[in-house]
Amino acid sequence: MSKPGDMVLNKGVGFNRRSVLKGGAGALALLAATRAQFPSGAFAQAAGPEVKGTTLGYIALTDASPLIIAQEKGLFAKYGLTEMNIAKQASWGATRDNIELGAGSGGIDGAHILTPMPYLISTGKITKGNVKIPMSMLARLNTNGQSISVSKTYANMGVTTNAKTLGAAFKKAKADGKEIKCAVTFPGGTHDMWMRYWLAANGIDPEKDVSTITVPPPQMVANMKVNTMEAFCVGEPWNSQLVHQGIGFTALVTGELWKDHPEKSLSIRADWVEKNPKATKAIIMAVQEAQMWSDKPENKKELCTIVGGRDWFKVPVEDILDRQSGEIDYGDAGRKVKVGLDSPLVMKFWRDFASYPYQSHDLWFLTENIRWGYLPADTDTKALIAQVNREDLWRDAAKSLGVAAAEIPTSTSRGKETFFDGKVFDPANPAAYLKSLGITRV
Repeated sequence: MSKPGDMVLNKGVGFNRRSVLKGGAGALALLAATRAQFPSGAFAQAAGPEVKGTTLGYIALTDASPLIIAQEKGLFAKYGLTEMNIAKQASWGATRDNIELGAGSGGIDGAHILTPMPYLISTGKITKGNVKIPMSMLARLNTNGQSISVSKTYANMGVTTNAKTLGAAFKKAKADGKEIKCAVTFPGGTHDMWMRYWLAANGIDPEKDVSTITVPPPQMVANMKVNTMEAFCVGEPWNSQLVHQGIGFTALVTGELWKDHPEKSLSIRADWVEKNPKATKAIIMAVQEAQMWSDKPENKKELCTIVGGRDWFKVPVEDILDRQSGEIDYGDAGRKVKVGLDSPLVMKFWRDFASYPYQSHDLWFLTENIRWGYLPADTDTKALIAQVNREDLWRDAAKSLGVAAAEIPTSTSRGKETFFDGKVFDPANPAAYLKSLGITRV
């Protein structure tokens, strides 16, 4: 049986509120009981982690850098994890499948992952047989740094966050019998949400006016080269590579959709986290330290050289370095910008609380998944976030690492968020946000 993210958009998987609440309540009770035995900070007292390591997955995207740097710079080993394995995954579907297996059965225990996926896995929405596999979100790996790219067929039309001309061109092509394909990396994932938000804000229905298809990140450029899609949304280095090869252009970087938006996360199976609290803390600390290192301007070239090398991405360093350094060539109509590393146009790993997993941001992703029918309208989002988001473990690790109080958020909410089209998401009232949207499945 195919599952969402295998290669094509998959809809209609069985899901209901009763099953979520039943599974969520049981998982919450189990987690609460276990946490009583292993309170945050308590496990820091004993010497060394319970295990020497585990296997975590990653996709060839620049936002996997914190895991790669933690491995390459010996930060995992520094905290007692001398046998960590950071394993490349072919797609987000493969990441899901291997999390289902677990490292003990030849898979992985966690991953660099699209932020909504741990929720979809925890609810059984995207797993084999809809089996619920509780996940723990331990950190955000980055903010910003994704892009929506468009085929050169539509160059010089002024396509940016404003895509009205593109919408008209799509409608004409469709009337002429052409199927308009817009690719994302996984149904319900971050790239799917950015693409859908952008299209809908410009009056293009992502389910009626175009075909939303699923393509693994490393295959995006090759597919556009042979004209199998009109647009795609993905992280770097693939948008930059598209421009360098003259195949298409960047319509926008996602920080233009939503300033300093959340992106990937570090998530691990909840059963592994509860069984190995000291090792979990060691992983978080190593990743936090790697995020700090990755954000330093003097480390950018080395960062790109490491992740672009044959052991990791196998791509030219220049496909990564420009946008990591704040130099963005959109590849269309001479648009080029050079911005500082504090700009929302640039990927951030640590600055501006980029590493902290705000619960309000998870709520937006769940709300958008409800908007597009991936989750039912009556989903208990509060219970899901309480189950999955482990910002408490992030805080504990940060304090043990000696992170200054000013760099640790004082609230689990970042407050109201404003999007490029003027829509406002208030975490205190997600229903009002949903009602304000023009194109929606709800």
